[in-house]
Amino acid sequence: MVTAREADLSRATDEVVIDFARREGRVLVSADTDFGTILARTSASTPSFVLIRRMAHERPMEQAQIILDNLPAVAEDLDAGAVVVLGDRTLRIRRLPLG
Repeated sequence: MVTAREADLSRATDEVVIDFARREGRVLVSADTDFGTILARTSASTPSFVLIRRMAHERPMEQAQIILDNLPAVAEDLDAGAVVVLGDRTLRIRRLPLG
């Protein structure tokens, strides 16, 4: 795992972050819906993206645990290219490219 800050991308545009994730073979994890919008608009097949929703009340470690708890259910989709919407009571998967 690498954060945007650790990759020196904290001030980068969303497109630059997406390009970094694609080049590095990483999965984006964010509460920012703009990443999904960009992936849909560009008909991209990578990188996969986990959109965390309705978890603002959770601490970062609790958010991470929710992601880890759901990882077995979504790992194959993330490997293939997908957008996963994950909330405290929500799990939706859409394969990339988004239509």
